[in-house]
Amino acid sequence: MGDLLDLLAIWMPRQRWYGTKGRDPRLSVVADWPLDDDARVLLVRDEAVRPAIVYQVPVVQRAEGSVPPGSLIGPTGDARVWADATTDAGFTDQLYGWVTAGGEVGAPGDGFIGFALATAEGSGAPPRATAKVLSGEQSNTSVIFRPDEGVDGVPIICKLFRQVNPGINPDVELQSALAAGGAEFVPAAIGEVRGSWITPEGVPVSGSLAFAQEFFEGVEDAWRVALDAAAAGEDFAARAHALGASIAGMHVALAAQFPTREPDAADRDAVVGAWDRRLAIALAEVPSLAPYADRIRAVYAAAARAPWPALQRVHGDLHLGQVLHTPSNGWVLLDFEGEPLRPIEERLLPDVAVRDVAGMLRSFDYVSGAVADDDGAAVRAWVIAAQQAFLAGYAEIAGPAHAGGGPLLAAFELDKAVYEAIYETRNRPDWVGIPLSAIGRLAPLG
Repeated sequence: MGDLLDLLAIWMPRQRWYGTKGRDPRLSVVADWPLDDDARVLLVRDEAVRPAIVYQVPVVQRAEGSVPPGSLIGPTGDARVWADATTDAGFTDQLYGWVTAGGEVGAPGDGFIGFALATAEGSGAPPRATAKVLSGEQSNTSVIFRPDEGVDGVPIICKLFRQVNPGINPDVELQSALAAGGAEFVPAAIGEVRGSWITPEGVPVSGSLAFAQEFFEGVEDAWRVALDAAAAGEDFAARAHALGASIAGMHVALAAQFPTREPDAADRDAVVGAWDRRLAIALAEVPSLAPYADRIRAVYAAAARAPWPALQRVHGDLHLGQVLHTPSNGWVLLDFEGEPLRPIEERLLPDVAVRDVAGMLRSFDYVSGAVADDDGAAVRAWVIAAQQAFLAGYAEIAGPAHAGGGPLLAAFELDKAVYEAIYETRNRPDWVGIPLSAIGRLAPLG
């Protein structure tokens, strides 16, 4: 196993899902589960950061020259090579079986189990399907399974979680609960794989390894739909209204299915403290923010004094790219993991639902910066109309008290824009004008 770890220490940093760029991995094996056909599922702990990150790395041995170049991990020394098993038909066939029919690997406390979920009934998961790895994903690896020719059924998509944590992944927990409750604004839940292992400290834990759901073929996400509409000058109010209603329906359902509680002083202090820390970073990295610092702090202070709704489970990373426009279900919400960089413990806590509303408003605002149009005023008017229609649709379902507006939404919008200013300065300097313009509107000078 030592040779394989040496190879993984070179291969893993080149993968999009590896979260510790710029540091040399310090790897050890937490779990090693042999499978059929020279494959195995590894849980690999990387102590290059604190807290250490545990990655799921399925691997397979194959003959030299028989694996796609991007999947090649390295030689085994006997005319065979180690490869990423997510691109191997032998492994994906097993994965498909675990999430549609169930199955066990290993032993209780040191293995994993796959099982179909209740909402899979009637979903038409086919008995045989061909796998294709979805390109472009960053934090996980998703495999689309399409029915073989002549086989009835619908396609499904299975997300293999690369970073593994104890406990049920919120993507599995929230989406499965919503689907089981009959929500049409999430895909049907098909199946899950859950593992059990022993931590290096000797603590037995379990956590989500994979999650399969209905896959909508040939649809576009809301970002692309909105971008095309704005570029063409098409009215988007009705669709934005429906989107707001879907987001509100999600919040209402989550509040009904999971515990809620009134925020106390510690909750408020934690949120406001996060705003202040982010602002401090932004002021150090984005000098043009300096004139707005006092006004931003004033907005935060007003939000801290304002009434807050009950805390509840939320999406946590909501933007137009997390929503699909489908002919059958209308707007469909995806990816309930929350912000990938936030600790899993934080993502599982009740939060302020207005965080999701602010994220969607900021996403609409980005349309104005992404559309190449000589008439900036026209695109800006399109964005304002879409945002207002979105908030109106949200209010119809969630109620006027939760419709947005007021100091709390302003503060969450502003905090999101401050985060965007940091991100764009670091990664896309040409785009930094989008969040800076928003900050100027949300915290105007004078």
